[in-house]
Amino acid sequence: MARPRHPNKHIEEAVSFAESCGWRLEISDGHAWGRLFCPEVSREGCRVSVWSTPKKPENHAKHIRRAVMLCPHTGPDESSQDSE
Repeated sequence: MARPRHPNKHIEEAVSFAESCGWRLEISDGHAWGRLFCPEVSREGCRVSVWSTPKKPENHAKHIRRAVMLCPHTGPDESSQDSE
């Protein structure tokens, strides 16, 4: 079953970007729309809350992308090391 789409297109694109980098999304029932978890499954793994209605959706989407890019467990540096 496909996951539900986020109502905001900017945040949906950021969530899709995170998923393409190996992060997984868990839809939540609380204040956040969901949570993104990096591929590191231990306690040291990174996580980001995805809010349903942030004040500035574009800034929230940038925050999600930044967290994915800065995660020490994933990111563009990992793929470039594989090709060497």
